[in-house]
Amino acid sequence: MERHEISRREFVRIAALLGVAAPAAYKLAGSTPAFAEAANSPFPAPDANAKRGGILRVAMQVQKMEDPATYAWAEMSNQTRHILEYLAMTGPDNVTRPMLAESWEVSEDLKTWTFNLRRGVKWHNGDAFVADHVVFNVKRWLDPQLGSANIGLSTFAAMLEETGEKDGEGNPIKRTIEGAVEAVDSHTVRFNLSRPVLSVPEDLYNYPTAIAHPSFTAPLSDNAIGTGPFALAELKVGDKCVLKRVTKTADGQDFEYWGGDVYLDEIHYYNFDEDNQLTAFAGGDVDAIYEFAVEQIELAKALPGTIIAARTAQTLCCRFQVNQPPFDDLRVRQALVKSVDNAAIKELVYPEDGDVAENHHVAPIHPEYFALPPLRRDVEGAKALLKEAGYDESNPLKITIDVGNTDGPWHQTVCEAIRDQMKDAGIELSINVMPPSKYWEIWDKTACGATAWTHRPLGTMALSLGYRTGVPWNETNFASAEFDAALDDAEATFEVEPRRAKMETVQRLLQDQAVMIQPVYRPVYTIVKDRVTGYPAHPTQYHQFNRVWVA
Repeated sequence: MERHEISRREFVRIAALLGVAAPAAYKLAGSTPAFAEAANSPFPAPDANAKRGGILRVAMQVQKMEDPATYAWAEMSNQTRHILEYLAMTGPDNVTRPMLAESWEVSEDLKTWTFNLRRGVKWHNGDAFVADHVVFNVKRWLDPQLGSANIGLSTFAAMLEETGEKDGEGNPIKRTIEGAVEAVDSHTVRFNLSRPVLSVPEDLYNYPTAIAHPSFTAPLSDNAIGTGPFALAELKVGDKCVLKRVTKTADGQDFEYWGGDVYLDEIHYYNFDEDNQLTAFAGGDVDAIYEFAVEQIELAKALPGTIIAARTAQTLCCRFQVNQPPFDDLRVRQALVKSVDNAAIKELVYPEDGDVAENHHVAPIHPEYFALPPLRRDVEGAKALLKEAGYDESNPLKITIDVGNTDGPWHQTVCEAIRDQMKDAGIELSINVMPPSKYWEIWDKTACGATAWTHRPLGTMALSLGYRTGVPWNETNFASAEFDAALDDAEATFEVEPRRAKMETVQRLLQDQAVMIQPVYRPVYTIVKDRVTGYPAHPTQYHQFNRVWVA
C-alpha cells in the first residue's frame, strides 16, 4: 500500500479537529513552537522581556465600522478585531486554534460540530459570554435580508435549505434549517449541518464572523461592546481610529481579559492609502504599516526596520461573468485563457516571491491543493476558438476590463501584461482604471473585472465563497450543480490525501470553464520599526496584537 506523508502543520490541525489540545499535538508532531507553549491559548506565549504600556501606531486605511457581518474589507475588520473576537483563530502559521471556544468536537460524518465555550469571558458591559450569544450571531448571519457573505461559507451554507422560490435574479431563496444551531447549555453550542463540512473552525475566523453582543445594532462604531482587550475610543473615517485598553466594565467592575497578557495601552490606526504607507513609515509617523507594494521593496530595504514577508493565497482574479456576452460563450472564455501565459506574468510582477496561479483559485499553500498539469499558452488554439465563435481579423474580439488597483498598481501591471499577450491572438483588451472605492461599488456587477481576493487557510473556503451557485460573492455568476457536488464531496473528506485527490475534479471543473485568468498568488509585505516586537506576519493580513509590544 502506498504511504502518504502529511505536513506537520496539517497533522497539528487534524489533531486539533480530533480534540487533541494544541500543546499535545505539537509534542506529538515533534515541535514546540511559541503558540504551543501558551496552554489552551490561540496567542503566542507571554514574553518575559516585554515592556508594558505604550502606543502602537499603524498606517492603514481607516474605514467605517457598520455591521461586522457584512464587512467586505480586511482593514475594517482589523479595526474591529481588537474589540470583537471569534470562536476560532487562524494564526500566522495557518493553523486554526480555539479562541472564544475552548475546544470543539466533531462527529465522524463531519455533520455535527459541538463547541465548548470558554468560561469567565466577559463583555465590556459586564455581561457573561454565553452560548445564546453565539446562537444570536449565527441566526443573524443566516438571515437572507442581512446579506452577509458568511452564508457563502460551507458551514453556514449547510445550515440553509431551499424554499422552492427564486429571487428576482433567478437564484433560489433559502431559509435556515430547523435546529441548525442550538445552545446545548450555557457554554455549549452545537451546529447541526445538512452535509459534511471540514472547514468549520477555519470558517469561524473568516472576518465577517466576529461575535457581536446580542444588543448589537448598526453601526458598530456607535456602541462597540466586545470581549476583546481594547475598546473604540475614537473613529474618524479617512483619518484615524483609536483603540484603548479596557480596564473597567461599563458597570464599574474591573475587566479581566480572558486571553492573558496584553502589553499595549493603545493602538492608533492612521489613514494612509497603500501607496503612502511606506512614506509615512519612513517619515517616522508610524511604527508599522498594513502593507507596501512590491514596487516599493527596494525603498523598504533602504529603511531602518524589519521587513516581514508572508507566503499567501492572496490573488487577483481577472474574471468574466459567464452569463454576460461575449463571455457567455465558453469558446470565447477558453480563447481568452489560452492567449495568456500565467507563469510569465508572475515572473514579471513578483520575480522573487509568490506562486503561479492556475485559474482555479486553489493555491499551492493550501493543504488540499492538487497539482494539475502546468498551463501552457496556446495562441493558435485561441485563434481557432475565436474563429469558431465568429471572430477574426475583420471582426476582432474587443473587451474591456475594469481595474481598481485595490491592492496596489500591480493589478494594472497584470492587466497590461494580459493585454499585450492577447494581442498575439487578435484580441483587443482595453483597461478601465478606476479609484479603488469605485471599483468596490461595481466589483460583483461588471462583466469583466480584476478583483483581489484575500487568503483563506483552505482552498475549499475560497471556492465556497466565490463559486458556489448563488452565493453572495459569486462575481462570475458561475453556476454548476456538478461543481457544487464535487466541492461538497471534497469538503466531506477529512483526511488530507483522499481530499486532495477529490480536489482534482473540483479544480479541473473550474479551470475547464475558464471563468477567469488568475496569474499569481502574491506575497504580502509589511515593515515594522526595530522597537516593535511580536508583530505578526499573517497571510490574510489580520491584526491580532495581543502579544505585540514597543520598546
